[in-house]
Amino acid sequence: MTRRLCSLPRQPAPSFAAGLTAERLGALLAGRRMWVNGTVLHYCFLDAGSDASVIEVPGTGEPRRVSWAGSEAQREVVRECFREWRGLGIGVRFAEVGDRDEAELRIGFQTGAGSWSAVGREALSVGRGERTMNLGWDVTTAGERGTVLHQIGHALGMVHEHQSPFAGLHWDDEAVYAELAGPPNFWSRQTTYTNVLRTLEAGEASGSVWDPQSVMALPFGPGLVLEPERYRTGLAPSGTPSPADKEFGLRWYPSAGCDRPAALVPFRSVPLGLGPAEQADFTVEPSETREYTVGTFGEADTVLVVFEERDGEPRFLAGHDDGGGPDNAVVGVRLVKGRRYVVRVRLYSTWGSGETAIMCW
Repeated sequence: MTRRLCSLPRQPAPSFAAGLTAERLGALLAGRRMWVNGTVLHYCFLDAGSDASVIEVPGTGEPRRVSWAGSEAQREVVRECFREWRGLGIGVRFAEVGDRDEAELRIGFQTGAGSWSAVGREALSVGRGERTMNLGWDVTTAGERGTVLHQIGHALGMVHEHQSPFAGLHWDDEAVYAELAGPPNFWSRQTTYTNVLRTLEAGEASGSVWDPQSVMALPFGPGLVLEPERYRTGLAPSGTPSPADKEFGLRWYPSAGCDRPAALVPFRSVPLGLGPAEQADFTVEPSETREYTVGTFGEADTVLVVFEERDGEPRFLAGHDDGGGPDNAVVGVRLVKGRRYVVRVRLYSTWGSGETAIMCW
């Protein structure tokens, strides 16, 4: 029988110019959902008396109030799972707080509401009194630690691995719909399509190679996958972060880059000092309010993303791909005096011997 599975609501993907490679599109897409490296993600548990939902009891039509509070044992599992992700060496840290107004991640334990999480920085658009993550069943039971690790992966910006376009899975669609319509999930066809059958765009995927052992893959029983043949007996991920999960985490949140390498003063340039496939975040604090140009200079192949920090939270402002050649990646943005900005540069390759720099003018 299929286990209880993670059920994410579908979010429309932003549109970018046609013709970008999967890796480059992924850099721009993830630039919107990934946190700035070195961020401290604050989390809290929602357990006040008012933290509850009123739901309809199936088959009766009667309303019932269900609390979002969880037991101390369940909370401790969540704390342990945050520590496990942090133990991979990623450059994002986690801190528990008691005030929901200080928390980017707000966790509830509403039974029967499924397990899900906002993906990465989508959490910033959720109201302060609402959950960004729910754990809908007892995560202290055997085998359920993976549920928590999976949801934290979503909170870090990762998506469902079994929906990767690189997986090459051919599902028996109607068998999947029928399986998940019954217990213990009771999913609608739309929920099943969104979380299982829909194939992600290449730019949405967490990596360019499918990893069936990823903690972001869901388990499935036999008879649901038609091809490849070896998966006809089912999918059984390990339930812990795999080496590829760690690689993804360190790619976006490199431990050596927890501290931003330099402050980028307007009208100045700073050497990137990056190798191929490396990235870094620079800060900009403008001395006056006006239109600025931010970009790279030199013979490098780069993707550039600019964030604006508001209320201590980085929010996507602009992004540009230089097109895959040795040209400059440049964006024009209006910067406001007294506000702080973060410029993220991802370097793909270099040409020539000239120095490559990030600049603001």
